[in-house]
Amino acid sequence: MQTIFVQFKCLSGAAYDVADLIVRSLEETSEIYSTSGHYDLLAKFYLPKDADIGHFVTSKLQTIEGVKDTFTLVTFKAFA
Repeated sequence: MQTIFVQFKCLSGAAYDVADLIVRSLEETSEIYSTSGHYDLLAKFYLPKDADIGHFVTSKLQTIEGVKDTFTLVTFKAFA
C-alpha cells in the first residue's frame, strides 16, 4: 500500500462540495479535513503498491469540479 496526502485549493465556496464528492466517490480515500492557510482541504489516500500516483492525482483528483490546484506529498514510512 502507498500512502499519499493531497492538499486541495478549491474555487470559492466549493470546498465542502469537493470534500463530499471525494468521500463518496473515491474508495482510496482514508480521511479528509478542511484546513486554514494556502489550501482548503487535506486528504489522505491509500493506493495499491503498483498504482501510478501521478495518474491518480491528475485523472481522479485534479478533474473534480471545484478543484483549482493540488499539492501532493508522497510518504515513505509511518511511525506509530
